[in-house]
Amino acid sequence: MNPTIAIIGAGGKMGGRISDNLRKLSYPLQFCETGEAAAQRVKDKGLAVTPASKAVPSSDIVILAVPDARMAGVSKEIVPLMKKGAVAILLDPAAAHNGEVHLRDDCTFVVTHPCHPPLFGVQDSDEARRDFFGGILARQDIVVALHKGTEEGYGLAEKVCREMFAPVVKAHRITVEQMAILEPAAAEVVAAAAATLIKQAVDQAVSLGVPPEAARSFLLGHTQIPLAIVFGEIGSPFSDAAKIAVKVGFEKVVNPNWRDVFKPDVIHSTIHRMLHPEEEK
Repeated sequence: MNPTIAIIGAGGKMGGRISDNLRKLSYPLQFCETGEAAAQRVKDKGLAVTPASKAVPSSDIVILAVPDARMAGVSKEIVPLMKKGAVAILLDPAAAHNGEVHLRDDCTFVVTHPCHPPLFGVQDSDEARRDFFGGILARQDIVVALHKGTEEGYGLAEKVCREMFAPVVKAHRITVEQMAILEPAAAEVVAAAAATLIKQAVDQAVSLGVPPEAARSFLLGHTQIPLAIVFGEIGSPFSDAAKIAVKVGFEKVVNPNWRDVFKPDVIHSTIHRMLHPEEEK
């Protein structure tokens, strides 16, 4: 018999995606949403909204599809309602890493996150290649971590994680600490900042008179080639001139202490700022 699953935040962006995927299968599902507009989105799909107070105690798996900044409060409300032996699935490591998730000794807590479709991955169609986030048509990997609980609970959670982010190629089992190294440190602090910098370079070129279409085409093409080189997708190395340009880039653009973002105390501080945006000045 398939486990009963409650989706907390079923009307949100992630909750909606997860709900759509799990509805394709034979799980008994319960959709929980407190926001009026979000609840209406659930109802617009022809689904019933069930109060968490009713859904959670009767569910074997509880998916907490809520924003990071709300995880502390939501988990404090939801976790005490879970039945003994139930499994909670979190969609991001931030709150778990910083100890802001309400836990219980008699339940299992698993954290997962999609890797998203890889830049150099092969997809089956043009539509799949445009599924940049994944979880609709494009194949992707996921990462999964046992935060607290049993191996049996982890195994059940990993199966559901594969299905809610389907189609999934591989589930990489790592720790919550390792997941926090990947995100926010590597994926957001470094990679997202680099992507933002590239867009600002396009804007700067346009401000200096380069036609916008030409600047966008040139920079996006010249972003793909260096990535293919440094990740070994092609055999061609950087030219001698390009190597000098990269050296200038590290001298003028990149903070020489950028690896500090991976220090445990910096990761903790970064996550704290992400979980508590109200403290930002």
